[in-house]
Amino acid sequence: QVQLAESGGGLVQAGGSLRLSCTASGRAFSGYMGWFRRTPGKDREFVAVSSGTTGSTTYADSVKGRFTISRDNAKSTVYLQMNSLKPEDTAVYYCVAASRVWDKDRDSEYDYWGQGTQVTVSS
Repeated sequence: QVQLAESGGGLVQAGGSLRLSCTASGRAFSGYMGWFRRTPGKDREFVAVSSGTTGSTTYADSVKGRFTISRDNAKSTVYLQMNSLKPEDTAVYYCVAASRVWDKDRDSEYDYWGQGTQVTVSS
């Protein structure tokens, strides 16, 4: 079993930056780790994912060029550096993990979910 623990959310002004972290515990994890987000009244939205074996990364169009996902496999930790934040980035951000993923932007592909961390961007 894998447990995911996020940190780093908070309140920031538009144009600012935040870095989210997520550490997997329970066992060493080298599969896919990434992030989804949810705003009230909307479905969960894919943000970014990283493969621990190939190092490949995938981003949602809405965050390309502003967000960067990275990971430290030795620490089973994934990071999300968020720059040039916009009010529409306000959401609860969830860390996700899975050993194998076919459709990276589909939330049902991910076996493990963190509790979520709130990110609020003020205008």
